[in-house]
Amino acid sequence: MLGCPAAGNPAQYLFERLFEATGLDWRFLTLDVAPDQLADALNGVQALNFRGCLLAGPLRSAALPFLASSSPAATFSAAASLVERQASGLVGHMTDGRGMMEALRAHIDPTTMHVLIVGAGAAARSAALELSLAGVAGVTVCDRTPERAAALVTALQALDASPCDSMPWQATIPIPSHVGIVISAVPAGDPQRRDTKPAAEFSGMRSDLVVADFALIAQPSPVMACALKAGACAIDGLEIHCEKTAIDFHTWTGIEPDTDMLREALDEYLNA
Repeated sequence: MLGCPAAGNPAQYLFERLFEATGLDWRFLTLDVAPDQLADALNGVQALNFRGCLLAGPLRSAALPFLASSSPAATFSAAASLVERQASGLVGHMTDGRGMMEALRAHIDPTTMHVLIVGAGAAARSAALELSLAGVAGVTVCDRTPERAAALVTALQALDASPCDSMPWQATIPIPSHVGIVISAVPAGDPQRRDTKPAAEFSGMRSDLVVADFALIAQPSPVMACALKAGACAIDGLEIHCEKTAIDFHTWTGIEPDTDMLREALDEYLNA
């Protein structure tokens, strides 16, 4: 895993547990790499015959120019979360959206529902792509930066898949009555500090909603707390991250891992 910073990322803990559980004699390294050294680091991945690497933080959006090719999801998201070494060179993938879709499908069939996506960064773009290609009833994008929201809507419209539009950012985002799924892909704020507020707050939370939040924190994020209070179906960042990790592990090894074991390991890591 290449990160900037790399500290605090659970990837090594999870993958070492997976290697042990599946009997693979593999090792996982966590390395701190400055963005201006990313090209050299990726050349090292290739030269040393690593199976690949994960990317975290700003390295995700910086990686594509240094890869031999990228998947449609990585190209659409303008970022790579996973790099796979193939005969043709290093290939970038973006698996956040696929992880979110697997987490959603464990609870509902999203294809009949209209989705509100809050955020327009790489994770949000990856989620929007997967939802649109799955044929959801519609996608509405809301981002603090109107230009980013408009750019994502334009990209989705070019797919000629699900209908899509945007709504303006507000201090408290009202959830439209026709929306059935809310995806939060913005930072959660620091849950340890009383003086910080979440990056997105909502009004109109309902019990018939499905709410998914990418925030990877041990306790319920503000979005999850709001959803649980309203009686909505809440899908937290841990569930999404476990599904994403399972996809990453399968990409490298061809082995389907135990996601329940992954959730236990992630809980252990975050609560240590």
